[in-house]
Amino acid sequence: MKTNGQTLKQKSPHDTEREFGGTLGAVCIPIFLPLTVLFLISASRSSDAGVFQWPPPLPTTDQLWDPLALVILLGWIALHALLYLMPLGKVSEGLVLKDGTRLKYPINGFHGLCISGVLLLLFLGLGAPLGYLFELLVPLAVCAIAVSFVFSVYLYMRSFWAPSHALALGGNTGNPLYDFFIGRELNPRIGDFDLKYFCELRPGLIGWVVVNLGMLMKEVELRGSPSLAMILVNSFQLLYVADALWNEEAVLTTMDIVHDGFGFMLVFGDLAWVPFTYSLQAAFLVVHPQTLSTLGAAVIIALNGIGYYIFRKSNSQKNQFRRDPTHPSVARLETIATATGKRLLVSGWWGLVRHPNYLGDLLMALAWSLPCGFSHLLPYFYVIYFTVLLIHREDRDERHCRAKYGLAWDTYCRRVPYRIFPYLY
Repeated sequence: MKTNGQTLKQKSPHDTEREFGGTLGAVCIPIFLPLTVLFLISASRSSDAGVFQWPPPLPTTDQLWDPLALVILLGWIALHALLYLMPLGKVSEGLVLKDGTRLKYPINGFHGLCISGVLLLLFLGLGAPLGYLFELLVPLAVCAIAVSFVFSVYLYMRSFWAPSHALALGGNTGNPLYDFFIGRELNPRIGDFDLKYFCELRPGLIGWVVVNLGMLMKEVELRGSPSLAMILVNSFQLLYVADALWNEEAVLTTMDIVHDGFGFMLVFGDLAWVPFTYSLQAAFLVVHPQTLSTLGAAVIIALNGIGYYIFRKSNSQKNQFRRDPTHPSVARLETIATATGKRLLVSGWWGLVRHPNYLGDLLMALAWSLPCGFSHLLPYFYVIYFTVLLIHREDRDERHCRAKYGLAWDTYCRRVPYRIFPYLY
C-alpha cells in the first residue's frame, strides 16, 4: 500500500504486538499464578503468615480436593447463569464492532447480587455453616483453577469456528500457547449468552463477597462476634462489588470487553484470581485477629471514602462523556479533537491525571489492607499487586491510545502530564 509516495507494509493478523511477555509469559503465567493463589491462601491460614517462608506453605495433597467444593462451585456458576438469563433489568448495547454491529447485554448483575444475598440469608437462617468456607478455601480454589483451564481450552477450540471479524486484534498471532492465554475470540457467545461478559462481573465478583462473609462467620464461630477490622473489610469490599454491579453498563466500554480476547488470562482472573486473592484480608483476619481503635477505624473509613469518591466520580464522568458528550454534566468540559472524530477530555477529573479512576482504586485498596495492621506483609499483597497491575494496564492503554489518536494523544499528554498519581507519576 502506498501513501504520499512511501510504501507501507500492511500488517497481517500474525504481526500483532504481544502482551504479557509473549510466549514466555503465556507459558509461565498459567503455571505460577495458580500456585500463587494456593500459596496465598495457605500463608494466610498459617500462624506466621510469612510471605518469604521457605519452603513455601503450599497445601498438602490431601488438602487439595473435596467433592463438596466442586458441587458448590458448579452450583454457584449455574445459579448465576440462570440469574443472567432471567428477564430482569434493562438491555443495553455495547460499542460498535468491526462489522458495524452492536451486541446486546442484559444489565441485571445487581439483581443477581441481591438475590444471592437473600438466598444466603435464608441459608443462614436454616443454620447453614457458612463459616465452613474457611476450611474449603483451598479445594474451592483448586476447582476454580481446574474449571478455568477446561473452560479456556473450550474457548480456544471454538474460536476456530468464529468468523474473522469476531476475533480479537491481539489474539490471532498464530502461536497456540499465546493465543490460548490471551484469547482468540473477542465476544464468544452461546446464542445470546455472552460468556466473557457473564464471567466479568457475575460468579467470581459476587463469589468474592460470599467468601468474605464466610470468613466473617468463621470469626463468629471462633470468637463469638466479628471484629471491627473484619466488618470494615467486608463492608468496603461489598460496597466495591455492589458499585460495580449497580454501574454494570459501564463495563461495556472497558478494555476487557472492547479490546481483549476471552482466553485463559481473563477466565482465570474472573473465576479464580478475584474471589480467592481479593478475599485475602478477610481470610488473614480469621487466624490473625486485629484490634482497631475508634480513631484508626475513622481514618481508614475516610481513606476508603475518598478513594471511592474519586473512583466513582471519574468513572461516571468518563462513561457519560462516551455515551452522550452533549449531556449537561459533561457538555462544558474542555476537549481535544482527534482524527478519528472522537474527542479527548482535558478538564474535569480527566484533566487532573490520565487515570483518576486508578488513583481512587488504589486508595481503596490501601484502605482494605490497613485493618489488618502492620505486623505482616501478606495482607498488603493486594495493594502491591494492584499497583503493578494498574501501572501495566495504564501502559497498555497508553500504547493503544497513541496508536489510535496519534498527535492528538501527544497533545493530551502534554496537557495532562501525570498518569495516575498527581505530581508523582
